[in-house]
Amino acid sequence: MDEKKAGGIDFYTFVLSLASSAFIHLGDAPHPDTGVPGKPDLPLAHQTIDILVMLREKTKGNLTPEEEQFMEHLLTDLRLRYVTKQGGKAG
Repeated sequence: MDEKKAGGIDFYTFVLSLASSAFIHLGDAPHPDTGVPGKPDLPLAHQTIDILVMLREKTKGNLTPEEEQFMEHLLTDLRLRYVTKQGGKAG
């Protein structure tokens, strides 16, 4: 069954929907209710990044090379933003 036909969502859209939550929690994207970036909520950002890491691990071997590269780049970006928000301290 084609991913698009299985509910109108593909892997990229699903991952980006999770990542958008992380960007909002990092204060790097506008909150959907207010339209403006809010104060960073680092514990929630960390939790969302962990969910994306878990998804990457659980789908290992089932992703196309492009999807794997997309996940790696996205996670690298989110992790760098997270560390920056923490003041450079890994957490």
